[in-house]
Amino acid sequence: MPGRNTPLVNQEFYHIFNRGVNKQEIFLQPRDYKRFQQTFYYYQFSGPKPKFSLFTKSKLFTPKLDPSKKLVEVTCYCLMPNHFHFLVKQLQENGISTFLSQLSNSFTKYFNTKYKRTGPLLQGSFKSVRVETDEQLIHLSRYIHLNPIVSLVAKKLEFYPWSSYPEYLQGKGILSSISVLDFFPSSQNYEDFVKDQVEYGKSLDTMKHKLIDN
Repeated sequence: MPGRNTPLVNQEFYHIFNRGVNKQEIFLQPRDYKRFQQTFYYYQFSGPKPKFSLFTKSKLFTPKLDPSKKLVEVTCYCLMPNHFHFLVKQLQENGISTFLSQLSNSFTKYFNTKYKRTGPLLQGSFKSVRVETDEQLIHLSRYIHLNPIVSLVAKKLEFYPWSSYPEYLQGKGILSSISVLDFFPSSQNYEDFVKDQVEYGKSLDTMKHKLIDN
């Protein structure tokens, strides 16, 4: 993966996103989404780990990995047919770049083997935007979680299984901590916060595609 002109800073949050090369879909079946979830969970951690095959043959959260070895903290995410979004905090030097490189290489190998293709799956290096304020953090989480409904991929956000939104409401899933919820009295308040902007989110759909396309 090419080097980045601007270094990513430890303990800072970033919006990370990328899409399929030539805008192609990178998730063709539910199994592809699940595999990507397993892959990004696994590669959050550095150092010696059990073989990745243990994760693909077991439930998503077992076996557990050492939280002190985390490269990044994934705060929220959304997987869409031809792109993905992460809101992450970098915990170790070059943590985000290492995480995305390992994730991309592993998933591309899986995808190419499964669908008998060759070459890159994702379009170059990932894009990143540093989160400057708490307000930006919570609004960005809403923007990410609104993706399925503003793009007409889902009718109800809470039933879309390929984002962290159901976990925000239920407290179960891939994420070990959800920093955004610290700003709300309850998950119900967060749900109201997100759904209050569904129509506005739809009006921002064009902006979203411009971000992905640039």
